Amino acid sequence: MNFKIESNRVYACDADGHVIADITFPVVHAGVVNIDHTFVDPSLRGQGVADQLIRTALGVIRADGHRAVATCSYAVEWFQRHPEQTDILDS
Repeated sequence: MNFKIESNRVYACDADGHVIADITFPVVHAGVVNIDHTFVDPSLRGQGVADQLIRTALGVIRADGHRAVATCSYAVEWFQRHPEQTDILDS
């Protein structure tokens, strides 16, 4: 899937320009972002798209030198399943 990357968002659109996958991570204070929203269109669920979104977002967050908190329920569960990635989490 080809993701578009913005400073605090990673997303994908279909051929008609509709958002079909989206993750947002706004800055909450200096050097820390909040992974607060993950969306995957029902037609794509079960294909690992949400995992790809989070991994891409983490790449952006790391490249920006930020740390993260997660309030999105999917992101919270994702970090529980991937403890090797929790080094990015702000305590």
